[in-house]
Amino acid sequence: MITSHKSPATKLGKILPTAALALGLAFSAQAATATANPTLSQSKPVFLGDGGDYPFSSAVRVGDTLYMSGQIGFKDGKLVEGGIKAEAKQSLDNINGVLLQYGYQKSDLVKCMAMLTDMGDFDDFNEVYKAELSKPYPVRSAFGVADLAANASVEIECIAAK
Repeated sequence: MITSHKSPATKLGKILPTAALALGLAFSAQAATATANPTLSQSKPVFLGDGGDYPFSSAVRVGDTLYMSGQIGFKDGKLVEGGIKAEAKQSLDNINGVLLQYGYQKSDLVKCMAMLTDMGDFDDFNEVYKAELSKPYPVRSAFGVADLAANASVEIECIAAK
């Protein structure tokens, strides 16, 4: 049996280049990860406005994105009369007011969620929605719900981004 005894220096000479290569790849991977998304920011949420007597903010801004609380058809402290069309229009007017208050506009809307207490009102809701917003429309979800605050027929919640 022939055995070869290599000196520790010979073994080290083979290990060091391999270790250096591995470390270089690790450093390169970390550098690539850090620079792959330079637009990623560490913005902290800024809570805006308040819900008056209710425990919520009217909006929260994170970076250039504005997340708004849901709006029902309230005007002057009470629900507007006239059913789904009047409530939907007032809800969207309220959303527009929040947008303008914080430096945004309807064209900055990217996502809306509509909650309807009667899905039979869906077509009437869409008629108002199309009249109040313009193409390209924000992405949207619509849900049928059992009840809404203040016996509202519709609540709309949106997200805007610049």
